[in-house]
Amino acid sequence: MTQTISLRINGRLVQREVPDQMLLVHFIRDVAGLTGTHVGCDTAQCGACTVHVDGRAVKSCNQLAAQADGCELTTIEGITGAGKALHPVQEAFRKCHGLQCGYCTPGMVMTAIDLLKTNPCPSESEIAEHLDGNLCRCTGYYNIVKSIRFAAETMAGNE
Repeated sequence: MTQTISLRINGRLVQREVPDQMLLVHFIRDVAGLTGTHVGCDTAQCGACTVHVDGRAVKSCNQLAAQADGCELTTIEGITGAGKALHPVQEAFRKCHGLQCGYCTPGMVMTAIDLLKTNPCPSESEIAEHLDGNLCRCTGYYNIVKSIRFAAETMAGNE
């Protein structure tokens, strides 16, 4: 069975008929064509597919596309507009070497942005706790945490 869903992705209205069992991550990648959201595990354990749904970080492999009907989604492509500077979290990952292979990076960045909205000055342990469920295959956690701390300081104007 199929149903028609309508949602905004990065400010753009997307309406499509989709199979009832289509996962949101596949809708984002295969229907909307936004491949920055990665499919890592398909079981909500790695966090590579993290996006914001109505402003909240969600693992998109753990949600059906139909559940996002009427929602506002932001993907890694949507955190900056075309031609704009990197988001402060992206810039911090660049400056502090918070990425290696880059596969986990979109999910880490989206999770970090979610954290910094509610906790603008997190401790290293709070960052680590918030990143629980986001896996880095390259074990780059030290620089990921360092990047998020740097982003927090930059966004607070302390850099």
